[in-house]
Amino acid sequence: MNARSEMQKMLAGELYDAGDTEIQTAQAAAKHWMARYNAAADQPASFRRELLRERLAAVGDGAVIRPPFHCDYGFNIHLGAGVFLNFNCVILDVVTVTIGARTQIAPGVQILTADHPRDPETRRTGLEFGRPVRIGENVWIGAGALILPGVTIGDDALIGAGSVVTRDVAAGATVFGNPARAKPQ
Repeated sequence: MNARSEMQKMLAGELYDAGDTEIQTAQAAAKHWMARYNAAADQPASFRRELLRERLAAVGDGAVIRPPFHCDYGFNIHLGAGVFLNFNCVILDVVTVTIGARTQIAPGVQILTADHPRDPETRRTGLEFGRPVRIGENVWIGAGALILPGVTIGDDALIGAGSVVTRDVAAGATVFGNPARAKPQ
């Protein structure tokens, strides 16, 4: 029986060694791509969209990411049609990040799938894991918000600027704060 590679473990959301050669090579390729993408800030959106299609898993029609943009790998990011990410967004995509159509993301937002063991003995091994993030359609995420590993945000939700989203957000909900909580009715 063949042992699973560290990359296969990472993509499956299992504990993996981020120092593995295959993983480091993938990160180096992403860094090279980001240098090209971020240097293309003065190029037409259509040119940047083609660069996005080189690296990202899916790029819907009309999707825009304004440079600078940073990610771990890129190949785990799925953008729906008309998605907009403003300047200086970060996506740590050790596992899948899905952003639904027409979702708008303000400057400085961080979407994080990378996670670490809670148990101190396991954490000492240096292994880590990821939990997917799913963002629905027509969501608005305000400037500087943090979306933590494993969170699902429903369609038509609104995330207030500076919020730290630690748990799932229902469709149509407005949440804000640290940790993000639903707006009182």
